[in-house]
Amino acid sequence: MAALAPLPPLPPQFKSIQHHLRTAQEHDKRDPVVAYYCRLYAMQTGMKIDSKTPDCRKFLSKLMDQLEALKKQLGDNEAITQEIVGSAHLENYALKMFLYADNEDRAGRFHKNMIKSFYTASLLIDVITVFGELTDENVKHRKYARWKATYIHNCLKNGETPQAGPVGIEEDNDVEENEDAGATSLPTQPPQPSSSAYDPSSMPSSSFTGIQIPPGAHAPANTPAEVPHSTGVASNTIQPTPQTVPAVDPALFSTVSQGDIRLTPEDFARAQKYCKYAGSALQYEDVSTAVQNLQKALKLLTTGRE
Repeated sequence: MAALAPLPPLPPQFKSIQHHLRTAQEHDKRDPVVAYYCRLYAMQTGMKIDSKTPDCRKFLSKLMDQLEALKKQLGDNEAITQEIVGSAHLENYALKMFLYADNEDRAGRFHKNMIKSFYTASLLIDVITVFGELTDENVKHRKYARWKATYIHNCLKNGETPQAGPVGIEEDNDVEENEDAGATSLPTQPPQPSSSAYDPSSMPSSSFTGIQIPPGAHAPANTPAEVPHSTGVASNTIQPTPQTVPAVDPALFSTVSQGDIRLTPEDFARAQKYCKYAGSALQYEDVSTAVQNLQKALKLLTTGRE
C-alpha cells in the first residue's frame, strides 16, 4: 500500500482521538481496513469536537485526504464498499485481540503486549460506532478491556502483582475518566512478541461478568504477537495449530424451509450478518467461529428462529 501524506501536529482539542489515529498508523500495513475505519472514526469525532478553529480545520482536511487516498487504494475491498462486511471485519478483529489479552490475563502472563492488546481492543470497539450504536455486549467488552489495561498497567508500574482473570468493576469507578492512566505509557509501536507467546489451541471458551465469548477464536494474523523481521538467526518453521471444529447438527443437513415460515427483513439482515461474520472469521483461519455463524444463519433461514 502506498504511503500516506503525513498529518500536521495534533491540535490539543483532538487529544481524545490520538490513540485511535496511532492505532490506524500501526495497522496501515497489517490491516488497511482497520486503519481506514480508525481514521474515519477520528474524522467523524473530530468534526463533532471542533471543525471551525484554523488548526483543527487544517488537521481534518489532511485527515480527509488520507481517507480519500485509502478509499481509492481499497476501492475493490468489500469491507470498504459494503458496510455490513466492514462492521463484521472490525468486530471480529476487535474480539480476537480482546480474546488474546483476556487469555494471557487468565493465565497470569502480564506484559506490555497484553496491556496494549486490551487497550487497542477497546479503541477498536469505539471505532465500531461508525456503523451505528454499539450492542450492550460490545459496551461491556469495551469497559472491561479499558479498565483491565489501566489496572494491570498501574499494578506493574507500582511493582504489584495484578489479580489474574475476571475482576468485578466497581460501579463508582469511572473507567472512561481513567483511560489515559493506562494509555499514555503504553508502547507507541506495534506490539512485539513477548516471552509468553500465545497458542491459539490453548485458548478455552471463556466468559466474565455474564459476557459470553465464543470458543475457537484466537488473535488475528500477526496481531498482537507480530512475527518480527528476520534477524539472520535460524528458527524452526511454525506449523499451523490444529483446530477443533464444533459438531454440526445433523438435522441441518436435511432441513428445508417450511412453507409457513415468513421471514422478516430483519431476519434476512441477521442471516446476512452471520454469513459475513463467517467470511471474516475465515480470513483468520478461524474455522470454529465460521461454522458456528453459518449454522446460525442456516437455522434462522429454515426455521425463522435463532
